[in-house]
Parts: sequence; structure tokens; C-alpha cells
Amino acid sequence: MNRVVALIDGEHYPPVVRFALDRLSQESEVVAAAFLGGTEKVDLDAGFATYGVPIVAEATAEESLAAAIAAYSPDEVVDLSDEPVVSSTDRFRLASVALSSGVDYRGADFAFTAPRVAVVPTTPTLGLIGTGKRVGKTAISGYVARLLKSRGHDIAVLAMGRGGPAEPELIHGERVKLTTPDLLELARQGKHASSDNYEDAVMSRVTTVGCRRCGGGMAGETFFSNVEEGARLADTLGKELIILEGSGAAIPPVHADANILVVGAGRGVVYVDGYFGPYRMGLADSVIIASAEEPVATQAQVDEIRTEIARQRPDVPCVVTTFRPCPIESVDGKRVFFATTAPAEVLPKLTEHLEKKHGCEVVAASAHLSNRSMLRVDMQLAAGRYDVLLTELKAAAIDVVAEAGDEAGVPTVLCDNVPVAFGGADLDEEVGRVAGLAIERGRQRGA
Repeated sequence: MNRVVALIDGEHYPPVVRFALDRLSQESEVVAAAFLGGTEKVDLDAGFATYGVPIVAEATAEESLAAAIAAYSPDEVVDLSDEPVVSSTDRFRLASVALSSGVDYRGADFAFTAPRVAVVPTTPTLGLIGTGKRVGKTAISGYVARLLKSRGHDIAVLAMGRGGPAEPELIHGERVKLTTPDLLELARQGKHASSDNYEDAVMSRVTTVGCRRCGGGMAGETFFSNVEEGARLADTLGKELIILEGSGAAIPPVHADANILVVGAGRGVVYVDGYFGPYRMGLADSVIIASAEEPVATQAQVDEIRTEIARQRPDVPCVVTTFRPCPIESVDGKRVFFATTAPAEVLPKLTEHLEKKHGCEVVAASAHLSNRSMLRVDMQLAAGRYDVLLTELKAAAIDVVAEAGDEAGVPTVLCDNVPVAFGGADLDEEVGRVAGLAIERGRQRGA
């Protein structure tokens, strides 16, 4: 029979709670209840014997639930509490506690299922997950891959994306250098040639396994994917480490020995302290705050996110970063049209960096790389003024930008996004630390 920990409060009259627990016991084994607070209808001085099951009561609701799960190992948490003791925000925090322990959580009209681990590779694994889309996760994943490769680690990246291949696709990026014409040919075959696995292979020159997924749950589960098959393929490659790259807020259904969590500064603190932010924080061994500069995020917003991260996980290092564009081929002396998925407000900062650091003249720029119609308009307005098309390898980079360049006889140069740490933090040191942690845990797991 299903083992259940119930959540109860003192705003319900105890005989009514006892009635609900008795009804619940007809379908499940109620092993304990966690008392979440409330005093209106319960005499705390009289104790909890009236409920008929063991009661766990700690200083906070989250602590009560965590202690009950640790003591009674339930399969499911059933929430019999209500406002005003717990709000909807509180319930997400409680659900995060349950799901972090692999325990499902449901209430009167909602249910959250703990994301499943479908594959446990023999190879050590490092997860790279995010709080949402466009937080810079793939750029950081590419940076991590390049850094570890430069330090002599033999790695592979398992990437899942909304435009990934029908069958897991193995690319030996360290052996085969994919060019813009190669990617253009793939696009003409009907493939999404800007998918994350191509970006990783092109920008980092490492082995990649590309997968697809569709649908994403609030805690990171996907509706459909071929990631399980991709993980099994990656595990046969004999690598020292597999980087598991998430997609948006979705998390690969693969065991991770350690996790780097990427938080988008512009999304605000709610993605850390609200919804399933606490669940993702519970998975993290390291946190990178990305795009942490104005106009995307104010210093006050960044400080608020850092404070919340430290409150939840004082044991986890946090590095604050931003991104700077870096063409993978020289554009020195060229007139450039630059296409990016970055917000329009940061275009002046990015174009200034390109001109000062890479010696080009940015004659026009578009923040509409993820909007094909508006991107085409931007390119038409700049037609005849540029010698080179410079684009991130995302969204419409190949099927629109490179295709237009091919038709016009204008070369397309791909552009990486490189994370840059603020405040004297050493991003390389932190990446090396968490990668070493993943490798050590993976080896101990396999011992």
C-alpha cells in the first residue's frame, strides 16, 4: 500500500482532521502527519494524540515536512492543510521539499510528481540546469566544456533541446570542424541546425550527443524526449565526464553527480524563492547568476538574488557573471550586421564591445534572432551596408541569417557568448571545483 505523510494544520478542528485521515487511510497507509502550524481550533497544550497517527512538528512547516520524510520514508505527501496557514507560495516550497526527496506531493486540486531519474550512467556526470529559457545556460555549458577540455579532461556533452534530432545524434566535435556551410546544408535537409548540440560542437569542439524533448513541467520533467537513449549512447563513449545540459527549465532524466544551476538575473528573485526555485536550488552544488548587469538587472536585483541564494543554500558557492560576444573567426576591419537573442536594451553594450575588442564596425544589429519575421525586416533595412553577417548560433541563425548571406554572397561568421565574472570571483576555479566533485562522486558511485 502507498505510504503517505499527511500535512495538517490547527485551523481545522481536530476531529475533522481525524475524519480526513481515516478516509485517507482507506486508500493509503498514513504513516505520519506533519503539523504545519495554526492555533485557532487546536489545543497545543493537550498534545497531538487525538489525530491517531504520529505527528511531526518542527519550527517551520518546511522543517516539519523534511523531518517527517526523513523519519517515515513515504511514497507521497498529501496536503490536508489550507489558507491561512499555508499560501500557494508556501505550498511550492513544501512541494520542493517533497520532490527533492523523490516524494510526490498532492492536494485537493493539484498534484506534483517528483521528476524521475531514468538512466544512471557508469560515467561521472555534471548537470548544467537553468531556471528558464534565455538565461545563458548553453553559453555557460560551452564555456565549461572548453575549460575542462583545455585542462585535459575527456568529456562529452549530452544536450537536449526543443529542436533536437529524431534519433540521438553523435558529433565528434573534436575531430570534425562544422562550418557555416555545413550547418546551412543541415538546415536545408530539414534539421534545426542551431540546436544546442550543434552550438556545443561548433563553439567548444567537443563530442556531443544531441537529443530532443517536448513539453516541460514546473519541476523540470519533460513530456516526451529521447534523452534516455542519448544518455545510454553517451555512456558507451568511455569519457571521463558527461555534461548533462538541460533545456530551458527542463532537467535531463539522467542521474547527475553534481549540478551547476544557472539563474537569469533579469528574471528576478521569484525564480529562486518562488515556484520550484527552491527545488532547483536544492539540486545545486554551484550557482552562476548570468546577465547580472544593467540594463538587464540592477545591482539591487542582483543583490536580492544573491541574498536569497545564501539564505537557502549557504553552503553553495555563487558566481555573478555577464556575457560578451566573441566571433569565432576574425571580423577585424569588417562592416558587420550583428544578430542576437539578447534583449534590445543591451545591444549598445554588445556592439560597443565588438567594435573595441574585435575591430569591426557594427553598422546594424538585431535583437530579433528568435523572431524570424522581425529579423528579416531588420536585415532588409541594413541590406548593402555590411560585409559580414555575425550571428549567435541560436534560433534563426542558419535558416534565416546564413541563408540570406548565402543568397547575397556575404559570409556568415558565428559568434560565441563568453561569460565574464564580476567582483573578483574566479569562474574557472569554481567550474573546476564542481567538475572535480562530479568526477569524484561518480567514481565513488561506481566503486
